[in-house]
Parts: sequence; structure tokens; C-alpha cells
Amino acid sequence: MSRPTRLYLVRHGETNANRDRLVVGSTDIPLNDTGRAQAAATARLMAGRRWAALYSSTLSRAIETARIIGEATGLGEPVQDPRLVEQDFGTAEGWTEDELMARYPDYDFGDIPGRERDAAVVERVLEALRDIGDRHQGEDVIVVCHGGVIYWVLRTLDPTHVEWGIRNASVHSFLHEEGALTLIEYDDPLEPASDALGGGEFEEQNPAVPRSE
Repeated sequence: MSRPTRLYLVRHGETNANRDRLVVGSTDIPLNDTGRAQAAATARLMAGRRWAALYSSTLSRAIETARIIGEATGLGEPVQDPRLVEQDFGTAEGWTEDELMARYPDYDFGDIPGRERDAAVVERVLEALRDIGDRHQGEDVIVVCHGGVIYWVLRTLDPTHVEWGIRNASVHSFLHEEGALTLIEYDDPLEPASDALGGGEFEEQNPAVPRSE
């Protein structure tokens, strides 16, 4: 039996919207200087391993993070996949956390007009990850995407876990084998030094992506 594929999902580095606790999803916002430094720190850790391929979502914050990683690892330009983009939060995009919680205090985000359904996010993202896994059987692959994307993958694979915080530039590893995904390690350290990546608490996660339900 061939070795399973290992997928390492990386959240992009910080943006000004992350810093200011704004709701962002499909809005295309670039990294800030802190985010570039976070991406570079993750890239340095990943440079110590051998990788087969590099993928990213089509939003600039993920592409730039992936390019920084690609330069450090020798993988070069990432393959962009639109199925890896962040969840669209509809009319809430650009809101502050206070505005979001004033209107939806019970985290009933499904009522936000134009918001992409959670199930639709899961469907497209898992399809993309399975395709990548099939394409790189037995290899190690980096996938740069978004907090909400990683959150929903984790919640789908382990729905009994009530809290998933996704820090900027954090890494989460999965096995892909015979079409199935399983979690290797949440907040995968790669090595102990990476525990400090992201540089902040989980409260810095997009406020429209709950840490618990």
C-alpha cells in the first residue's frame, strides 16, 4: 500500500482587517507587515522539509503568504484554486466585531443575507483537498488558505471538539488516504519553535468564525 498524502493547511498571515477585528471573507485584503513576518517565520520552518507542491486560494492574502513560503522552500509560484477561498460573509463583510455581535448576539450567523452556507464551504473545500490528495499520492503538500476554511475542515472531521482557534500563519496537518481525510495534528508545531507562530491569542480569529458552538 502506498504512503498516504500529507496535507499541511496554513492560514495566511495577518491583514489589517484581522488586526482590527473586522469581518472579512471574500473581500480581497492584502497582508500587512506583521502578516508578512508571520508568513516568513512559517516559511523558515517549512524550508527544513521536502515538499512536493504548493497550493493557495485565489485571494491575495493567501497568495502572498504562499509565495513567501514558495520562495523559502524552492516550490516557487503556488497553484491557485478558487475552491480554497474564505467563506463569503455576505452583507456582514467589513463589519466590526461589535457590529456583528450587536446584530447577531447568539452567533446565529446563518441569517446574514448573502452569507455562504457552511455546508457549501465544506463541500467545495473538501473536494479541493481530495483532488490535491489524489494528485499527489504519497507526497507532502502545502495548502495556504483561510481561518474559516480550516475551521470547517476541523469541525467536519471532529464535530465533538467544541473549540477550534486558527491563528494567523498557523499550520494544521491532515492525512489523505483512499479519498478520506483524517487529522494528524491541530496547530501542528512542525518543531517546538513554531508554537509561537501567529503571535497572538485565538481571539484574533475572524469574528464571524466562531471558536465554539
